[in-house]
Amino acid sequence: MLQIDDTIVSLALIEKEFSCDLTACKGNCCRYGDTGAPLMPEEAATLERIGPELRPYLRPEGIRAIDKLGTSIKDLEGEDVTPLINNEECAYTVMEGDIFRCGIEMAFIAGAVDFRKPLSCHLFPVRVKQYRDFRAVNYEEWSICRPGVVAGTGKGIKLYAFLKEPLVRSFGEEWYDKLQWSANEYAKKNNHGSN
Repeated sequence: MLQIDDTIVSLALIEKEFSCDLTACKGNCCRYGDTGAPLMPEEAATLERIGPELRPYLRPEGIRAIDKLGTSIKDLEGEDVTPLINNEECAYTVMEGDIFRCGIEMAFIAGAVDFRKPLSCHLFPVRVKQYRDFRAVNYEEWSICRPGVVAGTGKGIKLYAFLKEPLVRSFGEEWYDKLQWSANEYAKKNNHGSN
């Protein structure tokens, strides 16, 4: 583990190699899971605010699920999450051929909304958990993300580097710079041994 400010970071972020390969995984992280995507309270409020602007970018079945359940719902632990279509994929998913994509992100790219997508989705397969005195940043190894591991290994892209944009979005540039410095020091130590 690494400690950066008040954050405990799993070594997997600097050891593992990863790069999403949507053509292979089909965006199944939007489809499988116990609940919808975790949302921060302010993200749940944002989805309610931008709901009308998202509708043109969503599938009819997604719109029906949102109309029935709401723009966000509470899971069994009382946390905000995205609603699901028939207890399966996220209500905000759209299909591009046989690939699940984020309708929120498509609306953002089109300039229709000012919110890219939930941070939990942007960071996946990394999850951030807030505890009383610190935050934990962990890599969740899912079989559906195996193509991302293969692609990242082939390209030599470390997980933290692949996730630079959402990590900066979550923690800031200064925090990310500290993570990058720690990763470089860790690589030196493990490539050359300690003196």
